[in-house]
Amino acid sequence: MAKAQAMGALLTILVVLAMSSEVAHGICNLSSDGIRACQPAAAIRNPTDQPSAACCAALAGADLPCLCRYKNAAGVWVRFYKIDINRAMGLPRKCGLAMPANC
Repeated sequence: MAKAQAMGALLTILVVLAMSSEVAHGICNLSSDGIRACQPAAAIRNPTDQPSAACCAALAGADLPCLCRYKNAAGVWVRFYKIDINRAMGLPRKCGLAMPANC
């Protein structure tokens, strides 16, 4: 029983580390600089009304269907970038980009 719990804890730590590394280097063809460019418009507190040109450029090169898969991983976005995931999912539309229908 203790061995199973230890293995579960180790697996959890490895998943968190993998996600941390992935977010630190970018995700879904959206670099960490691109994420930071979009942060003001998707901020948890006091977001800007519109995304910046740099944000829109970053989103234009991003894999939007891939980003949709991270929609339910709000904790990662909040922890690393202080981003409200619902606001973030609305940014492509504000940049004139179409999100996948099933997102």
